[in-house]
Amino acid sequence: MQTNKTRTLCAALLAAFALHAPMAFADALTDRAGALLDAGKGVEAYQLLEPQESTRAGEPLFDFLLGRAALEAGQNTRAVFALERVLAVEPNNVRARAEIARAYLALGETQTAEQEFATVKRQGVPADVSMTVDRYIAAMRRAEEPAALTGYVEATVGYDSNVNVGPNRSTIAIPGFGNLPFELDSDTKANADGYGSLGGGVNLRAPLGGGYTLLAGLAGATRNNFGKQQFDTQNADASLGVTRSADRDVYTLMAQGGTFYLDHGRFRDHVSLTGQWQRNLDARNQVGLFAQYAELDYPDQEARDARRWVAGASFAHLYRDGLVAFASAYGVSERPQRHDRADWLGFDGGGLRAGARMNFDAQTVLFGAVSWEYRGYREDDPLFLKKRRDNQFGVSVGATRYLTREWSVTPQLSLTYNDSNTKLTDYHRETLSVTVRREF
Repeated sequence: MQTNKTRTLCAALLAAFALHAPMAFADALTDRAGALLDAGKGVEAYQLLEPQESTRAGEPLFDFLLGRAALEAGQNTRAVFALERVLAVEPNNVRARAEIARAYLALGETQTAEQEFATVKRQGVPADVSMTVDRYIAAMRRAEEPAALTGYVEATVGYDSNVNVGPNRSTIAIPGFGNLPFELDSDTKANADGYGSLGGGVNLRAPLGGGYTLLAGLAGATRNNFGKQQFDTQNADASLGVTRSADRDVYTLMAQGGTFYLDHGRFRDHVSLTGQWQRNLDARNQVGLFAQYAELDYPDQEARDARRWVAGASFAHLYRDGLVAFASAYGVSERPQRHDRADWLGFDGGGLRAGARMNFDAQTVLFGAVSWEYRGYREDDPLFLKKRRDNQFGVSVGATRYLTREWSVTPQLSLTYNDSNTKLTDYHRETLSVTVRREF
């Protein structure tokens, strides 16, 4: 199964190849099919062209459009047959060769797909297309290695308007103390600061046979503020899981665990188990379901220990111009492990997320996302004498510039606003950062 990243790479290739595709005679049928394909209606184009295959097979333009439409409709074998007829007549048609490489990849024949893309590159495409081909081939090779060990290191510098996620105010009236105004100390209210961070990780992917693949990973990071060192953080995480691919379906079961440090002291431990199902409806649409159970432990604040459940659904769509859009909806529930001591910390809620990625050019990927989460707490807060209600909104935008296949630079802006009816948890936060990353 192609990842979203490799799908956007492929879409960028096809957009570039369109400029170099040979011209051919068109008629009303092929004009209509081409318009449907350009509008992202591949299934309709396939239904239009497929009944005419027996009489028009062998016409390069018809076969090319039929191959594209079959690929969009998930009829990958039919796509290969049609595109092979095009290449038999026009062996230098780089667009048809790129499409047949996609079809071979969808059929799981990655070695043949790699050979086709290598042929495309030898046919003399522009430099930016050649770089994208290189990245695409490298991604396929990593996915097909019998046991692939990959990793990354990255460094980030940035500015954070609220490093401690505190309220953006100096005084708060607390109903539990007769609505007396309390002056917040410097470590409680929002603190702005610049920061730098270093991180890295390694991932193992080992095919087990029968469609099963073992996944394992280790990752860690440290973030140091320039002035507010008491809010420095570190984290270390590990994961182990397995995936199973069966035709259009991919099943994943993953166990994860980790530790989060604040001011160089262990603040929170977590373990979780996540299950996910994804189905590729066709070449451009994917749906999925996911569920997670997690246990959160606070070594110095045992009353906050909690169990969390999350479940939801997702959808992704690849547009003709290379834009990948995705969305998900989920429900969440968190319960304190010690109900007799902190039941007011438990909540139920849900959220929505949506975003998109697209290739601006052969070396630049633009991305953005928005999110909303509602949390309704079960019991009255002992300080504010009412049940807490939160609506948290988030926006992030950025771009990744690939300097080479391994090196990239990513500037990013993130905005968070938590609208809460308890003023101690009402805050906003803005983060601007630049990350340099090396993959290997």
